Amino acid sequence: MEFRTPIRITPTSVRIDHSTKILTLGSCFASVMGKKLYENKFQAKINPFGIIFNPISILKVLEISAEGKNTFKNSYIQNDDIWCNYDLHSDWSSANKEELDQKLSYLISTIHAYIKTSQVIILTFGTAFIYRLLSTKAVVANCHKIPATCFQKEMLSPVEIVEVFEKTYTKIKSLNPSIKFILTVSPVRHIKEGIEQNALSKAVCRVACSLIEQKHKDIEYFPSYEIMMDDLRDYRFYKEDMIHPTELAENYIWEIFLEKYCSAGTVDLLKEWESVKKAIEHKAFHPDSQAHQHFLKETIVKLRRLSTSINVEEEIQKLEKQINKK
Repeated sequence: MEFRTPIRITPTSVRIDHSTKILTLGSCFASVMGKKLYENKFQAKINPFGIIFNPISILKVLEISAEGKNTFKNSYIQNDDIWCNYDLHSDWSSANKEELDQKLSYLISTIHAYIKTSQVIILTFGTAFIYRLLSTKAVVANCHKIPATCFQKEMLSPVEIVEVFEKTYTKIKSLNPSIKFILTVSPVRHIKEGIEQNALSKAVCRVACSLIEQKHKDIEYFPSYEIMMDDLRDYRFYKEDMIHPTELAENYIWEIFLEKYCSAGTVDLLKEWESVKKAIEHKAFHPDSQAHQHFLKETIVKLRRLSTSINVEEEIQKLEKQINKK
């Protein structure tokens, strides 16, 4: 008898290994998954523009990256002597507007070049709610603590999301025809609008993803939201805020991601890397002891074996510095 409803893994045309260049964009869950990719030695650019929740703003920074031109110049805002940008997370802020603009220009050129040689873009939609700046009618990614009276709150429709996606998709494919997309809806609950509105918002994002997936063979949906809602389905898998998944839940979703997109060989490699990583993180009580020195040399041997598949040069150098040269 089955007492849970696990997600069934379906066949995929997207394959990921350590030679795959990946770009993640979107909500905080995009950063969570990106961090997993980074920690496990995948080649990934993780939410380079900062956390962005709504699909329109996510697609905007992706389109600007595809064009390779800094068009953020009309969306700067100064608040408490700090310059921010309505299209970006507050991570991108500075006391000097020109300095911030230069950094963004460099970032855009970097991501533009990265997309050219990437294989996979992962987009995570967090909410269908948007805030429109009344003075310009532009959708903002972040209100930056500007009074709420300056904005109009709206909910996107699936069709609106699809229309913007199609425009962005065309520009990305003209830059890199072979690139593929993975779409997902964030499992993080946005309940400040209320449970009912959160459900509606997630449904809009999910329908949009489905419509997009149906139109393109090089785009598919990964069910992180469904795993959280239907497979885990228990408050013990949420942090104390009852909004964000626990580390256990994140790891579970990550394991399903690996099962779907990675070969058995890549998964086995990651298990070996995890074992070596734990060894590296071990804190020795007596670092100069013969036993620990032997342990360091053995770990370096294991790392050199892994170095044919993943980049562990930094770890090797770190351990070599701990070898007693006497």
